Amino acid sequence: MSNPYAQISRDGLWSNNIVFAQVLALCPTLAVTGTATNGLGMGLATTAVLVMTGLLISLLRNVITPQVRIPAFIIVIAMVVTLVEMALNAWVHELYKVLGLFIPLIVTNCAILGRAEAYASKENGARAAFDGLMMGIGFTLALVVLGAVREILGSGTLFANASLLLGPAFKHLELVIIPDYRGFLLMILPPGGFLVLGFLMAAKRIIERRRGRSGAIEAGCSPAAHGA
Repeated sequence: MSNPYAQISRDGLWSNNIVFAQVLALCPTLAVTGTATNGLGMGLATTAVLVMTGLLISLLRNVITPQVRIPAFIIVIAMVVTLVEMALNAWVHELYKVLGLFIPLIVTNCAILGRAEAYASKENGARAAFDGLMMGIGFTLALVVLGAVREILGSGTLFANASLLLGPAFKHLELVIIPDYRGFLLMILPPGGFLVLGFLMAAKRIIERRRGRSGAIEAGCSPAAHGA
C-alpha cells in the first residue's frame, strides 16, 4: 500500500502545485513576486494559514454541518489570516508594509478554501495539517522561483533587502548575480510576471511529458512486457 504522506508531498510540491498545476492564487503570485524576498514572505504567510486552517477544519469537521460548511470554513480562514497578519505586523513589520493589502486578501485565496473543502474536511488532523504544509511549501517554491527569475532578469540581484524585510538572519541570502547590470524594467512590472509564469508553466509541462515518455519506454523494456 502506498504511503499517503508521500502522495501528499508529491501533490503539493509538483503534481497538484497551487500555481503551476491548479493555476490558482495568481493575484498574489503576480503582484508580489517582483523579488524573491517578497515571494518568500508571502509564501511563508500563506503556508502558515494553510497548515492552521487545515488542522482546525479537520478537528471541527464533525461539528460543522454540511449546510453551513462554506461560511464556517471562510470564518476559520479569516480568523487565521487575521492572526497571521497581526504576527507579521508585530514581528516582521517591514515585510508587512511591503505585502500590504495582499496579506488580508489571503482570505480570498481559492486554494485555501479548496483544500479545506476537498481534503481537510474529510481527513484527520495530522494528514490535513501535512497537506496544508506541502501545499504551502509548493506555493512558496513557486513564488520564490518566479520572483527569483523576475528579480535576476529585472535588476540582476537575488533576495534583495532580505535582511531588512525578513530579519538579520536572512542577510546571507542577498546576492548580486549580475554586477553593474542596468536592469530590465519589464520583468519587474506585471507583464513580466505573466511572461515568466507562462514560461515556467510550459517548462513544467515539458518535464512531465518527457518523464511520461521515459516511463513508457522503461515499461516497454521491462521483462514483464517482453514476457507478454
